Amino acid sequence: MRLAATNPMGRVMLSILAFEAIVFLLAIAGMIQVSALPVGFSFAIGSGAAVLALASAALLRRPVGYPLGWLTQLVGIGLGLATEMMFWVGGMFAMLWVVCFVLGRRIETTPPVGG
Repeated sequence: MRLAATNPMGRVMLSILAFEAIVFLLAIAGMIQVSALPVGFSFAIGSGAAVLALASAALLRRPVGYPLGWLTQLVGIGLGLATEMMFWVGGMFAMLWVVCFVLGRRIETTPPVGG
């Protein structure tokens, strides 16, 4: 499940992954302050999720990029187990990812205008 390298939605999905990395790092504070999780554990899962998002973004044009992107969406929602706010935030990012993917598929299947 991937888009062609020339699909314009690929850039949008790359941006989503980059913003997710930022949000995952910001969620560390929520894990520590709101959910009272240990600092080391919070840093480990927050930064691990951010690294996954950045790796997905970097590899998006390769065959492994999109599967990592889908995994990143699951991890983003899964961070809700650490701090409840991430159920919502991760869900919003996952929704954006799915919408962009569906729109990208439509772009690929729509015949060119005048052709």
